[in-house]
Amino acid sequence: MWKLLGKVKVARDIVEISIPIKEYETNRDNLLDYFKSRVKASSKGINAIKTLKKSLDARKTNIKYNLRLEVFTENDYPDKISMPTFSSLDSNKTVHIIGFGPAGIFAALQCLQMGIKPIVIERGKAVKERRKDVAKLNRSGEIDPESNYCYGEGGAGTFSDGKLYTRSMKRGKIQEILELFVLHGADENILYEAHPHIGTNKLPQIIEKLRETIIEKGGEVRFGAKLTDFKYEDGKVTEVAINNKWEFSNQMILATGHSARDIYSLLHERKVALEAKPFAMGFRIEHPQTLINTIQYHNEQNASILPPASYSLVTQVKGKGAFSFCMCPGGIIAPAATDNGEVVVNGWSPSKRNGEYANSGWVTEIGEEEWKDFKHYGPLAGLEFQKNIEQRAYQMGGEKFKVPAQNLTDYLAERKTSQLNESSYHPGMTSVDLNSLYPKEINYRLREGLRAITKKLKGFDHIDAIVTGPESRTSAPVRIPRTRDLHHVELTNLYPCGEGAGFAGGIISAAVDGVRVVKAIATKIES
Repeated sequence: MWKLLGKVKVARDIVEISIPIKEYETNRDNLLDYFKSRVKASSKGINAIKTLKKSLDARKTNIKYNLRLEVFTENDYPDKISMPTFSSLDSNKTVHIIGFGPAGIFAALQCLQMGIKPIVIERGKAVKERRKDVAKLNRSGEIDPESNYCYGEGGAGTFSDGKLYTRSMKRGKIQEILELFVLHGADENILYEAHPHIGTNKLPQIIEKLRETIIEKGGEVRFGAKLTDFKYEDGKVTEVAINNKWEFSNQMILATGHSARDIYSLLHERKVALEAKPFAMGFRIEHPQTLINTIQYHNEQNASILPPASYSLVTQVKGKGAFSFCMCPGGIIAPAATDNGEVVVNGWSPSKRNGEYANSGWVTEIGEEEWKDFKHYGPLAGLEFQKNIEQRAYQMGGEKFKVPAQNLTDYLAERKTSQLNESSYHPGMTSVDLNSLYPKEINYRLREGLRAITKKLKGFDHIDAIVTGPESRTSAPVRIPRTRDLHHVELTNLYPCGEGAGFAGGIISAAVDGVRVVKAIATKIES
């Protein structure tokens, strides 16, 4: 339809256009006028455009933004997003939702849209109180086993950057999730950014507003409430014990996240089917953000007008993957343990990603070969291997949540660091040879994978880079198997859901899974 100056692709009223970064920065606040200026023919009929997708192409020195735009003409305007319709609740239709992370939150919202009352059970605290516990952990190494970076309102994602990127192809469902975030305070740019994120400084308030909507529409949310036991008979859960007090349960969604080890143990004790599942473990690497900017954007001039740079790295070593994970531009390395006697690291960024450092997980695949010495734990073998590494790391750190660390150049050279580089990790670091943390084959893949990557990404093995560990909770080491109807393979009213069940990996995929599970429950209830 539209004839434009420059290289563009047009399909009906959807236009794909590339804009040099300087040109975009100059015109970003008046994109409609800029678009009209690019139209060869008359632009009088154009009255609005909507950005559907925006991505940065930095593969070459002439960096550009690629935009997909929807063009509106005459009296046609973009639809404004609106809150979904919430139904009247049927008192006979209730669902216990165990866990209030992304899967649990969006499962509860979907229940309310389908006339089902959600009863949310969250072991941790509301986000305001949880913040205090996280601050105490950072400041003095004191941990609350029920309120930390993993447990509490919003789950692990609340204080882990709020990355909303997913490889899932269920675009319609994803858009609905993103729109609900926007309706509760997120910036509208998450609707079209190729790699959207909210930021750890903004996400807690959005989570609070989502909870307020759930309560306002008739849902129930209980904090400091923990699933301590359950009973089942004839293939159905009949009762749940919350803080050791029993109550009847119609349907139960298990959305407890990948760190709820006591839930896996409880299921195993009650002889409910579980499976050991491959996952990934490794380290968290930190560089000065200015270094990553220069590497990725080719020169300082480009870096000065672009957002903090990220990276995504992958290679193969001896037939197994080694790859970057949860990259946090301008971010912080955080202590993500859930109990005393263990060390875990994770990363997050504020919304502006304007911190001094860039950090990312660097991990490799962990499977039966790695946890063979823990086979006697059955389906919990991978979990016990994971736990063993975290406890060893705690001992290597030597004090409360001090993280074992090594300068990257020394790690690659397999020598202990005499003077550690600066880091964003607040509880402190202890210089060790991280090559002794994991078994030899795992360390070999991590180390040789980094050697291969530094040949491709020149400067990545910089003298100012530092390695900390372990990055051990990338995903669940256990799967709670379910049928095509999404209920457990043995218990027809138990619905394993989200990351902790082994069916998601990140905020969006967990949220989408929560919605899917509720729709499956509603179909069963109505049939």
